[in-house]
Amino acid sequence: QVQLVESGGGLVQPGGSLRLSCVASGTILRIIVMGWYRQAPGKERELVARITSGGSTNYKESVKGRFTISRDSAKNPMYLQMNSLKSEDTAVYYCYAQIREVTGAMSNYWGQGTQVTVSS
Repeated sequence: QVQLVESGGGLVQPGGSLRLSCVASGTILRIIVMGWYRQAPGKERELVARITSGGSTNYKESVKGRFTISRDSAKNPMYLQMNSLKSEDTAVYYCYAQIREVTGAMSNYWGQGTQVTVSS
């Protein structure tokens, strides 16, 4: 089994910054992809950013230039640095990982979610 634990959410004023962290632990052989999704009230969950084991990144168009996803190594925390936050960034942010487990199985995991609220 694998666990994803997020931290770093909170309340911030428009234009402010937050950094989200996600730590993966458990029966991990290799992390293939990690990413952040978000879900606002009444809306579908959407991809915000993702990073592969090779370091390739993808971003939702509306966060490009404001958000940066990073990971130091295969099992260190993954981060999402969010700058110039806007009210429309308000949502529950979920960490996601596609993992090759020590059993050989390829599995997808989600964190419990962390609330980000951008408001004055």
